[in-house]
Amino acid sequence: MPIQYSKRLLSTLVAAVAFCASPLAFAQNSLLNASYDVSREFYKDVNSAFIASVKKSSGKDIKIDQSHGGSSAQARAVNDGLDADVVTMNTTTDVEFLAQSGIVAKDWKKRFPHNAAPTYSTMLFLTRHGNPKNIRDWDDLIKPGIQVVLVNPKTGGNGRMAYLAAWGAVRKKGGSDAQAAEFVAKLYKNVPVLAKGGRDATTIFLQRNIGDVLITFESEVVSVDREFGSGKVDAVHPSSSIVAENPVAVVERTVAKKGTAELAKAYLNFLYTDEAQEIAARHAIRPTNAAILKKYAATFKPIQLFTVEDYFGSLAEAQKVHFNDGGQFDKIYSVK
Repeated sequence: MPIQYSKRLLSTLVAAVAFCASPLAFAQNSLLNASYDVSREFYKDVNSAFIASVKKSSGKDIKIDQSHGGSSAQARAVNDGLDADVVTMNTTTDVEFLAQSGIVAKDWKKRFPHNAAPTYSTMLFLTRHGNPKNIRDWDDLIKPGIQVVLVNPKTGGNGRMAYLAAWGAVRKKGGSDAQAAEFVAKLYKNVPVLAKGGRDATTIFLQRNIGDVLITFESEVVSVDREFGSGKVDAVHPSSSIVAENPVAVVERTVAKKGTAELAKAYLNFLYTDEAQEIAARHAIRPTNAAILKKYAATFKPIQLFTVEDYFGSLAEAQKVHFNDGGQFDKIYSVK
């Protein structure tokens, strides 16, 4: 676990205490959370817990609705008018996109602890049961005959983080950017189809039976077991992978119109409470609370984690270099 997460426990606890101590007098009683594709089950449980917490504290009944899709597609939908009260994404660039439009606050990272990222994840591999192709690490993904299922990095943060994880894995071993580019180009030659979002990728892999390995968020292991039954896939933790923060923000445009600012803030603050952090851990989403992360050590296998900043400067810089039209991704991949 990166050191910065363990050092932020105090601020998390302060946020949790503030939430619990605050009077829950909300002007409105319903929220819409626009979130990334593979967070459905997590937020279903979070919403139930938050609704129960508000009921216990104030006696009020509230409602939380969800909208899910590829993270970037969700950000564009909010930008184009979807009246979400909050966004809970899997890459900061999607929130920054909304900040640039004035839809979320320019200083959104300062509005909540941990740079407004209550949880984080990493990318790993899902293989078919028994791992018949004996896939163990990144180098195995570029072998002849291996088919890799990935999310399109133009439509989902899942895809961007998978791409950056593959690139960064080469750098982590001491390789150059040129060597990383060569490796990633070989990897995408083994991609038969790009999915629209994380859940679409899982459907392609398990229902359409395409591919030998799926690169996705660590949390998707739990979702697969619940939806398709345990024993369908094997989780393979590569030697190294990337830290994928899950940033959150209040949609200022919507809450100003609907009068839901206080409820939206309370909802996002709830994500930092012990209860929500425990829910995250049970869904194999890494909590920023160091004590709870340690408690679930059996879930979060040892893996060398690196950050976006280690090799790409920032996600915004990575977006410009790799994913904008004409960027590095367009140079190595043509839609099939």
